Parts: sequence; C-alpha cells; structure tokens
Amino acid sequence: MFLTISTTGTAQRPATDLGFLLHKHPEKAQAFSTSYGRAHVLYPEADDSRCTAALLLEVDAVALVRRGKGKGRGGAPDAALAQYVNDRPYAASSLLAVALSGVFSSAMRGACNARPELPGQPRPLRIEVPALPARGGPELVRRLFEPLGWAVTAEPVPLDSAFPQWGDSRYIRLVLDADTLTVAEALRHLYVLLPVLDDAKHYWVSSDEVDKLLRAGEGWLPGHPEQKLITSRYLSRRWSLTRQAMDRLELVRLAEADDSEVEDIDNAVEAEAEQEEKPTPLAVQRREAILAALRASGAARVLDLGCGQGQLVQQLLRDPSFTEIVGVDVSMRALTIASRRLKLDRMGERQASRVRLLQGSLAYTDKRLEGYDAAVLSEVIEHLDLPRLPALEYAVFGAARPRTVVVTTPNVEYNVRWESLPAGHVRHGDHRFEWTRAEFRAWAEKVAGRHGYQVDFLPVGPDDPEVGPPTQMAVFVTGTAQEAKAA
Repeated sequence: MFLTISTTGTAQRPATDLGFLLHKHPEKAQAFSTSYGRAHVLYPEADDSRCTAALLLEVDAVALVRRGKGKGRGGAPDAALAQYVNDRPYAASSLLAVALSGVFSSAMRGACNARPELPGQPRPLRIEVPALPARGGPELVRRLFEPLGWAVTAEPVPLDSAFPQWGDSRYIRLVLDADTLTVAEALRHLYVLLPVLDDAKHYWVSSDEVDKLLRAGEGWLPGHPEQKLITSRYLSRRWSLTRQAMDRLELVRLAEADDSEVEDIDNAVEAEAEQEEKPTPLAVQRREAILAALRASGAARVLDLGCGQGQLVQQLLRDPSFTEIVGVDVSMRALTIASRRLKLDRMGERQASRVRLLQGSLAYTDKRLEGYDAAVLSEVIEHLDLPRLPALEYAVFGAARPRTVVVTTPNVEYNVRWESLPAGHVRHGDHRFEWTRAEFRAWAEKVAGRHGYQVDFLPVGPDDPEVGPPTQMAVFVTGTAQEAKAA
C-alpha cells in the first residue's frame, strides 16, 4: 500500500520545508509499527526545487485475521483462503488512513513547533495513490475531491491488460493536484475520503468515529455537496451514527460564525445610517438585553448554549454576580477562538474558576448541563431545520431544565426596514427560517406549556409601531424561579 506527497519550491521557500511539516527528516528512512503491520516513511527526492515524501504500509494479513477482521462485508466469515488472500496489503483503504493519522498526527493537526509559520501556508501539492478502490468509479472520486480544491486525475485500472475486453476493475490510479491547500488540509481530506471510496473499514465503527469524522472534516465537510454520502460511508452505513453526525454538522455553520457574521445585516444597516451619533449596534443591544434579563432572574450559574466565539461569555465574566459561566458549542474551532478571546491561558486562577467551555450538541441531552440557574439561546434556533427544533426543545427545557431560559431570534417582519436586504431574503444565509412575532409567540407558548414554564416577551432594538423590533426575546421562567424571586 503506497502513497506519495510532493511539493515544489524555490531557494527562498524550499520544497524541503515539507520535512518540517510532516515532522520527518528528508535524509532519514523511518519505520513505525502499526496494529496490522509496519509503516515506512522515506523521501525518493528532496531538494529546494522538489520534495516527495512516500508512505509505504506493509500489511500483515495474518495479524489482520487474528484481530477478527477476516470477515465479509456482511459480517459472515469468508472462505479460509480469502481471509489471507485479498487486496488489503495493496489497495489504499482505512488501513492507510489510520497509518496516515498515526505517522503524521502532528502534521494533520497543523502543528509545527520548529517552524510555526509553515502549517498555515498553502503550497503546491501533488498526491499520488497507485491503487485505490473506488466504489462509484472515477466520477465519484471527482465529486468528492474537486469541491475541496483538487484537480483530479482518476485513471481506471483494467482487470487484466492482456484482456481489455474484460473491462475495468473497481480500482483507480489517483493523482491530486492543488495550489491553494495546506498539508494539514490535504491529510485530513485523505483520512476521511480514502475509506469512503473503499466503502469499508477494517475495524468496528463505534460512536467515537463521529468525533473523529467531525475533527477531520472541520472546515470542509459541513459545506461539502456530498456530505451525506461521505458521512454514511465513513460510519459504515450505521444509521444511528450517521444521523448523529448529520445533526452535529447541521449546527456547525452556526457555531463557526461569530456575531459579526450572523448579524451581518445588523452591521450593514449601521454603516448605511452614517449619522452623527453612531447608533449602538444591534448585537450589543441584544447582549445588554440578555444580561438585564439574567440579572432580573437572580441567576448566578449560567449556560450560554451555542456560545460561538464567546462574545456573551466575555460580557458575563465582567459581572461578578455570575459565579459560574459555561459556554457550550458543537465546534471545536469556535471554542478555540472563544478561549483565545477570553485569554483563558492567561486568566487568573480565581477568574478562570468561574468559566468553562464545553463541546456539545444542543440536539442531544447532556447531563453536564443540568442544575443551572439560567440558559441562553441567542440567535440559535433559526439555524436549525424546523423538524429538529423538538430535539433542542427537549434537551434544554425537558432535560437540562434551567430555572430561566432566554431565547432571542430575528423578527422577520422587521426585515422590510433593512434597505440593504432584498425582499424575500433572510438576514443570514444559514437561517433556515425567520419567524413573525405571532409565530415566535405561538412556538414559545407551546414550549412553556409542555414543560411547565411561564413566558414573557420583550423587544430588542427599536420597537417599530408597524413591524415591531428587529430582535424578539422570550424569557421562560419556571414556577420554582418565580417563587425564589418573590422570596
């Protein structure tokens, strides 16, 4: 099983920088043990103008059988000979993908302590795989790789060159070329898509594979046109895991957008105003309204659900009355940015003890979120497809059940006041819906009735007499919270 990664360079930017990125010295041949054989890394060529790193994986067919994977695609044992004689040692598959992640783990994460400026730099890349099983043929290969910025050459391998009338095999010779990708991005693409094309894995697929998929697919899988096929095949067509992954991917676009992106129309309107006294941005007004509602509730321990890049968490930390603040988001990228925004690594011990950032999906119940005074869903619900709202409703109001829940969402009636927003358009491309005041009120009252809350509605931003405010807010309070407030 063989794969090469090549790049070109100049005297000022030598191609041998590939050795730093892969953490493997071009002048050494190295070997690494794997569960199913031995992986070798060597450099057939390495100079300033061109550098090629090769990964050769020697698969031990006996070890593969002894570890319980000598079985057919349906799980039944193969014939005795077929257990040992198959394409596993020769054709790129999940075995090679696992070897890539093990041998080039730092490179896949984009880490390079020796030259920290290198991982983020796109460079000319060529990847060659001599034998790749492709269930779906060259056309599927192009559909998977071309949207990611690769120029694809996928040449079918004939069953037997001596008998061309037999046609082509299910294998291809793959060549990928790109000028705008980093080495880390290239490795993550291969890690996911090699087993997808083979449509089989050499190990049992469990729930932790969903996390692996989302980590490797961060930044490219949520918007991929073949997302559903990739997810299903990567998870060995296990329906429950595929659904879980799709639900989490559904929330990623929200998580990866900060307030300035989600509220780009708000900011556009501010720019259009050009008034002598610049108006307070709607995003700021929204956070102030949320803080006022939380203070009025007497909450001390607060959840920011769908915290994104941490703007609201940052505001909450400035008020000492909030003794515990937890930001929850599905995207590790968003949480990393939030951590940097909050300067968690430099925060004093006392302040740091007040805040936590957790990765989690709002479509699933999570025991870590139970027992809090209040929770905030700020500009979150409109990013979900309507059929998925009941899952979020139960996870927040039914399972976590904070005493107070603050929900904000755009008021679609106000959109006619945005001069920069074309008629019939929503405020952000990822909004799956935007509700009128009556629609939001109807939803909120049903949620409150089902879960034992009282709900009040408040405007956020200028309250237009005809179309209402730009943002509508609902504050849900349980009977317990009302009694505590009265006491």
